[in-house]
Amino acid sequence: MLRTLLAIVVGVIAMMITVHGIETIGHMLYPPPPGLDPNDLDQLDSIIASAPTGAMAMLVLGWCVGTIVGSGLAARIARHPRVAACFVALVVITGVVGMAVLLPSHPTWVAALGTLLPIPLALGMAKVVGRRGAQ
Repeated sequence: MLRTLLAIVVGVIAMMITVHGIETIGHMLYPPPPGLDPNDLDQLDSIIASAPTGAMAMLVLGWCVGTIVGSGLAARIARHPRVAACFVALVVITGVVGMAVLLPSHPTWVAALGTLLPIPLALGMAKVVGRRGAQ
C-alpha cells in the first residue's frame, strides 16, 4: 500500500512537471499578449477565447503526454499499477474540469479530450509497464 501511494505521488509530480514543460513550449510558440495579468481570470478568459487552435492543441498535448509520463512512472513503481496509473489520470481530469469551470471560454473539444483521454492512456501505460515487469 505504501509503495503504491509513493508511486502515485511520484507519478503526479512527474505529470505536473511534464505538463508544465509542454505548456511552457506552447507559450513560446503562441506567446500571450504583453501586459497579461495571469491572476486576472477575466483577462485570461478573453485571451483563451481568441487563442489559435494550435495553442489549444498544445494544452491537450501537455495533458496527454503528462498522463503518459506520470501514469507510466506510477505504474512502474506501484504494486498495483492500474490503480496508481488511473489515480494520476484522475488528477489530470480534475485539473481539466477545474480549468473548464474557471475559464469557460476554452473550446468544448479541449475539455472533452482532456476528460476522455487520460484514463485510456493511463490504462494503456499500466498494461505496457505490466508487460515489461513480467518479462
